[in-house]
Amino acid sequence: MVETQCAARPVKAYIMSDLLKTFDYDTKNDFVKIAIAVAGFYMGMFYLEYVDTEYSLWLTWFLTPVIVTFLLPAVIIVLIYISSIIFHIYRLYRLRVVPGVQSDWRQAARLAVCALWDAHGWLWHGYEIRGIENMPEGPFLLIYYHGALPIDMYYFIARMQLFKRRHIHTVADRILFKIPGWATLLEGLCVIPGTVQTCAGVLRSGNPLAISPGGVYEAQFGDHYYRLNWKSRIGFAKVALEAKVPIVPMFTQNVREAFRTVGWLRGVWLRVYTATRVPLAPVYGGFPVKLITHLGKPIPYDGTLTPDQLQLKVAKAIEELVDEHQRVPGSILLALTERIYEVPKKKSKKEQISNGKCQNGVIKVNGVSDKSVSESTKVS
Repeated sequence: MVETQCAARPVKAYIMSDLLKTFDYDTKNDFVKIAIAVAGFYMGMFYLEYVDTEYSLWLTWFLTPVIVTFLLPAVIIVLIYISSIIFHIYRLYRLRVVPGVQSDWRQAARLAVCALWDAHGWLWHGYEIRGIENMPEGPFLLIYYHGALPIDMYYFIARMQLFKRRHIHTVADRILFKIPGWATLLEGLCVIPGTVQTCAGVLRSGNPLAISPGGVYEAQFGDHYYRLNWKSRIGFAKVALEAKVPIVPMFTQNVREAFRTVGWLRGVWLRVYTATRVPLAPVYGGFPVKLITHLGKPIPYDGTLTPDQLQLKVAKAIEELVDEHQRVPGSILLALTERIYEVPKKKSKKEQISNGKCQNGVIKVNGVSDKSVSESTKVS
């Protein structure tokens, strides 16, 4: 190894001298020239003495896939901030936008943002919606399974807005409203930290509303077995019964193969989430897998059902969608293959456990239990 380093030193010295020449040509100030030359000399000496070039290249090559899988989720964050910037631009230029583009600047901004997300979903995931005929004409409550990132809901809202001119209101965790720069975007897309009363009011106004009963908990601690982690949350059932609207179950195939949460230290992340309600479990992925959103048949309003009975009925409907369309456990490789060829799913005779691991509203992970949040004020 020492001989290899010694042999490589003339090449390294040549590269360093060439770099210093480049800086010398581009620099006008003599003092800056001297400072750069001195710094470059000492950095070059350190590099020549202590850094193994071959090992560095091998380590970079080896770690690149790992780094990329954790950086790709950041692309979604960038897209969210771009969407927020679009809303800010439309708000600043609303006096020009309203006469020339739309009668409502928020609607104009909403269409621009939806075009961005629909393009991303079409190019990166070949996104599709199946069962769209199951959507009622009037207001309805859309209940969906929450992936590690709700990327499917972004695409679904965008496509409904662009091609059906139906805007889906959504309920999100309160922590999203505390993120700098997101408030205008969330307001423009009609995202609310809903209570039972506010959600019922949205439905009574004639608007469809989407809720994930599992919420952030299901996003952080779900896995590629696609079990529901709803605990004892029945707020969405109370909303549907109070507003007297049908419920449409929704599930997106391969959503857990697009993004996943790390499996190690799950007990630690659960303790942190239980204490702070802040989701800190790392997310990785961003794989260009095939995403297909399946809409089940609507569950009509039935005033004779209790919230608990309605919750179990909806959970069963979503589990049937999972059983029909999703390969369990999920496979990233097969999900990537489905971008080219849709592999038929083998029918499983295994019975589903209603509502995942739920045991009287308490779920245990590595011996740590997390009791459900009171449903007196929160919907999900």
